[in-house]
Amino acid sequence: MATVAGVDSSTQSCKVVLCDADTGEILEEARESHPDGTAVPAESWWQALCSAGKGLLDRADAVAVAGQQHGLVALDADGRPVRDALLWNDIRSADAAETLIAELGGPQVWADAVGSVPLAAFTVAKLRWLADHEPEHADRTHRVLLPHDYLTWRLRGGPSDPTVEPTTDRGDASGTGYWSPATGRYRKDLLAHAFRGRNPELPRVAGPAEVVGRTPAGALVAAGTGDNPGAALGLGIADGDVVISLGTSGTVYTRAAAPSADATGAIAGFADATGAFLPLACTLNAARVLDSTARLLGVDLNGLETLARQAPPGSEGVVMLPYLSGERTPNLPHATGSLHGLRPETLRPSHIARAAVEGMLCNMAAALDHLRTSGIPIHRVLLIGGAARSALVAELAAQIFGLTVTVPQPSEYVALGAARQAAWALGGAAQPPSWPARTIAEVRAPSDGGAIGRQIRTTYESARHALYAR
Repeated sequence: MATVAGVDSSTQSCKVVLCDADTGEILEEARESHPDGTAVPAESWWQALCSAGKGLLDRADAVAVAGQQHGLVALDADGRPVRDALLWNDIRSADAAETLIAELGGPQVWADAVGSVPLAAFTVAKLRWLADHEPEHADRTHRVLLPHDYLTWRLRGGPSDPTVEPTTDRGDASGTGYWSPATGRYRKDLLAHAFRGRNPELPRVAGPAEVVGRTPAGALVAAGTGDNPGAALGLGIADGDVVISLGTSGTVYTRAAAPSADATGAIAGFADATGAFLPLACTLNAARVLDSTARLLGVDLNGLETLARQAPPGSEGVVMLPYLSGERTPNLPHATGSLHGLRPETLRPSHIARAAVEGMLCNMAAALDHLRTSGIPIHRVLLIGGAARSALVAELAAQIFGLTVTVPQPSEYVALGAARQAAWALGGAAQPPSWPARTIAEVRAPSDGGAIGRQIRTTYESARHALYAR
């Protein structure tokens, strides 16, 4: 039996799954934590991968890495990081993103050039921040990689072997702000402009099923990808499927045959890991809202659900705007979370608990609206991530989205997608292997046409508009 390993190097941890290459069955898995913070040593990811992969990677015939997107790994001429890597959720580059948009003629210019409008998360904005605030580090930057690029390079022997050429893939490259999904080429002019005239080396963009090298143990190394393209590949999404991932952050994405270019900046025009495209909207706040509210109320997540079920739909007007870490969609990087509509009779744990769930989902519904208004057909929602394990979350999602919600069997879909890519590279077929999907729940679209959900959203949007005028 051939086996493949998939790696998910996320913000919080490194997960490794060992799978049967033919069926996708997970044979064994392991996890190792990453350090907290929005800027961390890239070496810590490598150490976590070595720890989580011990006893698994050496049994795999092929391996691929899917990693958190956008992060900036700046290396010197010897392949050493010049500073801690800036992660996607580091918002110090928010002003830099706005400046770049203005300097090059506005959002439409960027959308036409690279399919997306820069936000604080994007690598291009982080490079401008580095150039302006740490010029000595910028001057030492010889090469720029993304987190998954860095780990793929280390798996193949870099930097100890100078002949190992760093690689990336189109899915991860599409989140940099200087690679175009429409043309499949880097926009080095945008990179140089952002980095104040500097021209660091960039990784070669490998094909979706390409073998980019081998590990020292002899396993094939596939191209790898970003975490969102990885999850889409792990889920095997089809046309009309929209994935809503409720992890630390939230993402809403679907598969598309053509590239997108949304000048509002709400939809990032990403590529996927198969040769198609992955229009995506992202929020900074999702499951963290429930975790934080549970801590506030002195309960665990099960207790939070129990409390929330004691309040009526709409929480009698109590609204939580869940911008605990600022927000990306809508673009409010300096916003904070807030509670609205409190009265003596509603200042109760049950109402606050339900408002947290509804607020999180209303924020995701607003992100989903951007895909809807772009004309992308939507038939059902696949709900994944830690918060998707709550039955109440799935029920309220169907109500607030007004769509049928399918909850796949909980799994490490980013790591599973990386494993599927490794199996694809190992087998050399024209398409990824067919691995069966498993579903644990399906909540039908509301029979009332979504009237209750629309009312919840109307109250939520009124609170948001009153505070932020958007």
